[in-house]
Amino acid sequence: MISGIILSAGLSSRFLSPKALTKIFDENVLVHLQKTLLRTQIDELIIVLGAHFHQIRPSVLNHNKIKFVYNKYYNLGQTSSFKTGLRAISEKSQGVMLFPVDYPMMHVETIQRLISYFLTHKPLILIPAFRHHKGHPPLFCTQLIKDFLALDDSKGLNTIAHKYHEETVVVEVEDPGVITSFNTQAEFEALTKKFNVR
Repeated sequence: MISGIILSAGLSSRFLSPKALTKIFDENVLVHLQKTLLRTQIDELIIVLGAHFHQIRPSVLNHNKIKFVYNKYYNLGQTSSFKTGLRAISEKSQGVMLFPVDYPMMHVETIQRLISYFLTHKPLILIPAFRHHKGHPPLFCTQLIKDFLALDDSKGLNTIAHKYHEETVVVEVEDPGVITSFNTQAEFEALTKKFNVR
């Protein structure tokens, strides 16, 4: 069983409005990402909400694979939100994929390839890369949940990858979406032009 965690709890302070609600392909980023992931082998999808909760909540799709959790400490950052998501995943889960909401352009085929590789080879950590640039979504074995939950919220999630670098596998993919995100309006405009999404 593979779980996915979408992080959509941040303040989006540099973007000046909730990034999750930005429109691409005639729908918002969060809806688009959910629809993409529902076409994959992911068995459950946990969406972590926090800032702008009441605005974003209606964009959580009504689907038996999807549920949302609220991180009341969202102001502490990504690590706090990921830990909130981890506490909500199934006990049957073997691996957890991390999806920041501002990485909306990953291909279904990329996600499928990562899951298949993970289930076959059982690495502790699996990271996709495009032209030797590491990206998202990383896939973590659930053995690492205790490590993540023990991580101070001020520390980045890559602290765990550094700790277990010898057990980390990097897989090259032909998908620029794994390294394409946006934090500002200008970056989003560049993304829409690059992928021709408007």
